[in-house]
Amino acid sequence: MNSMSRWMVAWLFAALVIVPVGRAQDAAQPAPFKKEEIEQLVAPIALYPDALVAQILMASTYPLEVVSAARWSKANPNVKDKALEDAMQQQTWDPSVKSLTAFPSVIAMLNDKLDMTQKLGDAFLGQQKEVMAAIQELRAKADKAGNLKSSKEQTVTTEQQGSTTVIKIEPADPQVVYVPTYNPTVVYGPWPYPAYPPYYYYPPGYSAGSVFFAFTIGVVVGNAMWGGCHWGGGNVYINHNTYNNFNKTDIKTGDWQHKPEHRKGAQYRDQASQQKFGGGQRPGVDSREQFRGRAEEGRQDIARGDADSFKRDGGAGDRAGGAGDRSAGVGDRSAGAADRGGSRQAGGFDGIGSGGQTRAQSDRGASSRASAGGGARAGGGGGRGGGGRR
Repeated sequence: MNSMSRWMVAWLFAALVIVPVGRAQDAAQPAPFKKEEIEQLVAPIALYPDALVAQILMASTYPLEVVSAARWSKANPNVKDKALEDAMQQQTWDPSVKSLTAFPSVIAMLNDKLDMTQKLGDAFLGQQKEVMAAIQELRAKADKAGNLKSSKEQTVTTEQQGSTTVIKIEPADPQVVYVPTYNPTVVYGPWPYPAYPPYYYYPPGYSAGSVFFAFTIGVVVGNAMWGGCHWGGGNVYINHNTYNNFNKTDIKTGDWQHKPEHRKGAQYRDQASQQKFGGGQRPGVDSREQFRGRAEEGRQDIARGDADSFKRDGGAGDRAGGAGDRSAGVGDRSAGAADRGGSRQAGGFDGIGSGGQTRAQSDRGASSRASAGGGARAGGGGGRGGGGRR
């Protein structure tokens, strides 16, 4: 067989074998998130005030901008209130991401466990009603366990929205928001999914396993809280008056729409989202690894506290996914703790671990509640200045 014949055989082999394999890969789609996976994802935020929940869900669909905002927040810890609103006018992030800079512990949480943030955003884009229903289900569990009550930090009410009975959580003072810190293996009662232990975040000053339910120091939010949850309809919306004040805009509607331009190239997980928002994006392992590498680089910069370099490089958009990011995406199967049944990772959104560990945490929490008189909140750290409130 001469060289030309060998070349033709090789070409035909590629056409018959390699191309069909590629098509099979293109056709493969990740399965929708299961109920237990969604509850695992929303466990850390389900007991947050409604407006903050809505804005977290919106922002989670822009993971690269979350990294940028976290870097900016770390570099500018003393910019608050009106000065913060003015500073946000200079940034190009989505308004939902900008708003979370008013809540340093929240933006740090979303950045510290970025793979979980990405999955939360994927679930919200692809299964919005299921995400909203999971939050309500967890609230009902916390209420049944006696761990969700009105206090001087928050107001908890129940109302009928259409055919659905929903639990609403709002700040007791609309201008001051206390972000709760809690142990999901305790606050919701025994966790029913050992293979999918919940994730949670401990702000600085709290140690893993020590906090049952407490509040971080109150945040004066100004116009930074403009989101809303339409629980009966399974969607989120915008209070456009407050939104306009914070973002210096003049929108006329309260409808929220995902804006693909703020993904900065981050890959959509499923084909429906790709077709709706992504303009024909295709998954790629290389692009996912590239994203994770840049995100980790951004987190390392934050840890070093190199504020001067942040300012010198123009803020948050330089290396960790700002406006100029060229990432092709976040992996739908990123190596997060959730995919491996809750293996421990350092930082926020930590998984509890194995099913046995989860049950042990729940048992310890139940004993603690019994000795403390049921639903008492513990470990909050005291007054406003001490990182928590009782």
